[in-house]
Amino acid sequence: MASAQPKRVEDDGTVRRYVAVSDPRFHDFVHGLRYVDLPADVAHQARRCLLDLVGVWAGGRTTELSRIIHDHAARMFGVGQGAGARLAFDGRRVSAAGAAMAGGMTIDSIDAHDGHRLTKGHAGVAVLPAILGFADDGRPIDGEGLLAALVVGYELAVRAGIALHASVPDYHTSGAWSAVACAALGARLMGLDRERTRHAIGIAEYHGPRSQMMRCIDYPTMLKDGSGWGAMAGVSAAYLAADGFTGAPAVTVEEPALANLWSDLGSRWRIMELYFKTYPVCRWAQPAVEAALSVGRGHGLTPADIDRIEVVTFHEGTRLANRWPGSTEEAQYSLPFPVAAALAHGRVGAAEVTGVGLTDPTVLALADAITLAESADYNARFPAERWAHVAVTTKDGRRLVSAPATARGDPEAPLSDREVADKFDAYAAPVFGARRARVVAEAIMGAGGVGSAALMDLIAPAPNP
Repeated sequence: MASAQPKRVEDDGTVRRYVAVSDPRFHDFVHGLRYVDLPADVAHQARRCLLDLVGVWAGGRTTELSRIIHDHAARMFGVGQGAGARLAFDGRRVSAAGAAMAGGMTIDSIDAHDGHRLTKGHAGVAVLPAILGFADDGRPIDGEGLLAALVVGYELAVRAGIALHASVPDYHTSGAWSAVACAALGARLMGLDRERTRHAIGIAEYHGPRSQMMRCIDYPTMLKDGSGWGAMAGVSAAYLAADGFTGAPAVTVEEPALANLWSDLGSRWRIMELYFKTYPVCRWAQPAVEAALSVGRGHGLTPADIDRIEVVTFHEGTRLANRWPGSTEEAQYSLPFPVAAALAHGRVGAAEVTGVGLTDPTVLALADAITLAESADYNARFPAERWAHVAVTTKDGRRLVSAPATARGDPEAPLSDREVADKFDAYAAPVFGARRARVVAEAIMGAGGVGSAALMDLIAPAPNP
């Protein structure tokens, strides 16, 4: 497939020409990485990611957002000429792009999925639905192949996210950069040659949703982090490239100034830098939740004891200022609300950010008693580190101050396998039923892993707890 030599016109009028592929190792990594190439800890981390994502995916299926997007996918993303892909926890067949979109939005809807601090976003939420969309559309892969593809997706998505943040001034949602990884995974699973692979990621970068993240933080809606749309754009890009559609280069991959981010593929494993969430709210709120829990539990506080609460954190965390959320999305992009829930109930789970949890009078009263402030020290540490502390003034005049806290589950203090499994149960069992949830967990964590077809057979049927 012939194509014009890629070029970029600089501000001074000079022309920079990109090489046909920024680094041959990129193509070799996308198409050549196999399960046997993975270090043992990387392979194990991939299993943990798969288990965590499937659990959150199940929990997300209970949201109104997920109901809407599944019906939309069934109505607007028909199967067409291919086999189509099953919608998880639903069973209807749609196009691979539609299945990836619905899956990404569903995982995103409960906001408890893994992330990477330097991307200020999430990779697996788009990567896994894209892999299963391609695979269920007539390209099944075995358990080792699924885990290898998942690692490829994480490694590419995280680097694309860091590259985008490094090269443009605006803060874009995860869908803007995860689309590149989803397209590369399509190239891998469809066996596209070097040129078509290059065009696939270029199309995905161009069409990926460069949506404004801070807008959705300031005005929370079902748009969330753009991950479902990014998955859809990436999957579509791979199919377009397979048909000869052109779109290279992907600047975040081929820009020479960003080459250092891609040169360590296969030697530095970014998947090991992930965090796993313990609460279904924005990661920026979670250090404050941890600080509030430490004060509440450490001093045996009840809501009746509390007069006022001060939360000190980094600037971006203070932007999560909504106190009385009217929807799950507003609760997830709030800092006062989950902090209040933590002090009121000693926990923050799906029940606290959905349904009647949104109107809990005790939580709302405590949220009204919270003031937010930012720390220059915490600002300087962001985004590589996220910190907060909480000061509670009691009605009897005591001032109780937490130690500075970061969120649990960061790579320096990862959740144990048992904690990841317990989290899976908490989200999946109410949707699957306990027995089916156990079967899914055992299949994912078993010695041979679980192939794409077997996994979809387990999770495609509609919920029936």
